[in-house]
Amino acid sequence: MRNHIAARIAILGIASLASLAAWSQSGQAPPSTSKPFTAPRNSFGHPSLEGTWANNMATPLQRPARWADKEFLTDAEFETVKGAVRQLEKDGDALFGDELIVDAVEGKEKSQSHDTETGNYNGFWLPDREFERRTSLIIDPPNGRIPPMTPEAQARRAAAAEQRRAHPADGPTNRGLSERCITFGVPRLTAAYSSVFEVVQSPNEVVFLMETIHDARVIPLDGRPHLSAGLTQWDGNSRGHWEGDTLVVDTTGFSPKSDMMGSSTGLHLVERFTRVAPDVLQYDVTMSDPSTWTQPWTVRLNLKQSKEPLIEYACHEGNLGMAGILAGARKAEADARAKK
Repeated sequence: MRNHIAARIAILGIASLASLAAWSQSGQAPPSTSKPFTAPRNSFGHPSLEGTWANNMATPLQRPARWADKEFLTDAEFETVKGAVRQLEKDGDALFGDELIVDAVEGKEKSQSHDTETGNYNGFWLPDREFERRTSLIIDPPNGRIPPMTPEAQARRAAAAEQRRAHPADGPTNRGLSERCITFGVPRLTAAYSSVFEVVQSPNEVVFLMETIHDARVIPLDGRPHLSAGLTQWDGNSRGHWEGDTLVVDTTGFSPKSDMMGSSTGLHLVERFTRVAPDVLQYDVTMSDPSTWTQPWTVRLNLKQSKEPLIEYACHEGNLGMAGILAGARKAEADARAKK
């Protein structure tokens, strides 16, 4: 009997926490009984965003088709999905980004790599996922899906895919930016694969240091203009300012080789960083590029604070893998010539 009562109390407690979480994630004001969180200030008076923050959310970027009309999961759906994810995390291949939640929703009993070429390493090396009731990280458009691509972008993407197919390894520049240990790009939306960054603040700058490939975004806060249009960078050039307790970062000037999800040099990011709880940094990013998508779209990540420091991301330990890829391609070409 005592255990039964304890279980009922626990369930009620979980339901109460879930209700508060749903209010927070919906963007509405929380119930009046909850105290609003005020971010601590640093020595120069800005809200403190400093610390290490991780994205290990199980929430998919895009809303799965079977959840088309749902912004939030019900209690029963939430527990079912959470159990399915935990089962997949026990053993099998590593699953990144939306792969894990997609397999869980489809009812798969064991995780298997989505990589059709080399496969993934064991899931043991990935952190456990965090859960919330949202059915997509995309909060706008309301359907939780990336807007359709323009005809120009579709043609550009098809040409790039054909180039990769016909010339997969002519040289290092034929391989992807992360494979070449250059950058994982901005914004970094993929969960669970070293999706961690550290924030360091000074009176006139904010630095976002990524664990992956140790990118450091140094963002001025002094009102200086963006670089001229002819000066492009892998991660664009960013300018920041404070709007109340929210750090707003405006980024333009992306390199034509950056290719964030098929975008062009017209990519424009507006990022908003707000500390909404002692251990939660809310990150909203709106992406627009008229030559790529038919409308802007916005993603929300609830980043959790980590007590662990960033660790060295050696990136292929000198990228010896690249030598193997290119050597293998040359051998395949030689074999093809021999057959002729």
